[in-house]
Amino acid sequence: MAEISTCEPSELFNLLNRCSRVSRLAEVNFLCLLDARETPDYRISHIITAKNVKMDSDGSFLLPEAVEVDSMQHVVVYDSNTSCSREQGRAVECAQALAEVSICPVHIVSGGFQRFSALYPFLRTEKILYTIMELENLKTYPVEILAGRLYMGDQKQSADSSILKDLKISAVISISQSDTLESIKGIQTVLNIPVADSVKADLYSSFDRLCMLIGSHIDSGSRVLTVSQQGRSRCSAVTIAFLMQHLKYTLEDAWKHLLKCKPSMRPNTAFLQQLSDWELHTTGTQVTDISQPPF
Repeated sequence: MAEISTCEPSELFNLLNRCSRVSRLAEVNFLCLLDARETPDYRISHIITAKNVKMDSDGSFLLPEAVEVDSMQHVVVYDSNTSCSREQGRAVECAQALAEVSICPVHIVSGGFQRFSALYPFLRTEKILYTIMELENLKTYPVEILAGRLYMGDQKQSADSSILKDLKISAVISISQSDTLESIKGIQTVLNIPVADSVKADLYSSFDRLCMLIGSHIDSGSRVLTVSQQGRSRCSAVTIAFLMQHLKYTLEDAWKHLLKCKPSMRPNTAFLQQLSDWELHTTGTQVTDISQPPF
């Protein structure tokens, strides 16, 4: 029987917004997202791509026939407002049924649909059926690094005004050679640091300035988006540097946190060495061995 645990709404948000070239929701075995609420509530509004799971006459949940739960990489269930796996409720009962057939852990969204939809109303929908092409073309949002405070994405996302509005972004920091973000309507601060994604590039000398800028916005309650061309290397390095400086994380702790939010992140080898030097600067000691996994 698979393990049952809760997950934060931000974790589901990041799952829904994973992408390679297109949204990973187009992969049939990527995410099994089930809505355990009663069907009328589901039809009014539900989380994007969620399937409604019904009950039989005996009150047992009937898993959707089209979903091969045992082959899914991620299994997530929610009801109206269940907040933990020890509660009595539809989400827990459904999770128990899923755990019987799932290989990977089954996660219950903490706070259910009420909490998730309050945080991310733009990911609510009435749409039930999707074609593969529709799934491939779903808009993906920057991943959430610190809930309601810090986000990380690519250049294309930073140029999408609807994304910035939905996430209530106040500051965009771009680490790229292109200077396409001179001004964005409605954004208080736009900063571009012209650094190439190269093993010869120097990000270290900008870490202090960038961390102070990000921290000042977050401390004042504003939301910050860091971006680079592909959203994988340069912005990841800056985000890790900020977690180390602002939250006093070790390089390894910051790396693992970011990897959980965005598994495809990967600062280049030069930036990794610069982050190791930054760890010495911020903590006074080099505790992380970058020659070992997960680096």
